[in-house]
This record gives sequence, structure tokens and C-alpha cells, in this order.
Amino acid sequence: MFKVTEDMTIMEVLQKDRESAAVFMKYGLHCLGCPGATMESIGDAGKVHGIDPSKLVEDLNKFFESKA
Repeated sequence: MFKVTEDMTIMEVLQKDRESAAVFMKYGLHCLGCPGATMESIGDAGKVHGIDPSKLVEDLNKFFESKA
């Protein structure tokens, strides 16, 4: 099963399943096509946007678990 970690980029996760965009959107990460999505880690994006990256990763992993 695919496992999301804080050191992955947003784009890595989106390439695995585009529907995961809804989880990012829930956290206010709407710029999924911007250069930051391909270069920043989820952990860094969390810091920049003032969100808890561990919660985001937890929700992303729940998303992927539900698809298994």
C-alpha cells in the first residue's frame, strides 16, 4: 500500500492518485499546480501555510487506506 510521508512532495502524492487533491484542499493547499507543489515537501508546505503536516499526512494515509 502507498504510504505518504512528510518528506514527499505534494506532486508525488497527486501522481499516485489525483483524487487526493481533495485532502490537500481541505487543508487550504489550493495551489496544487504551482511550482511549490513539485519542489516543496509536505512538511515544508505545512510550515509555510501554518498547518500541521502530521495531521495532513495522517489524513492522506487514511485516504489511501480507503482506496485499498
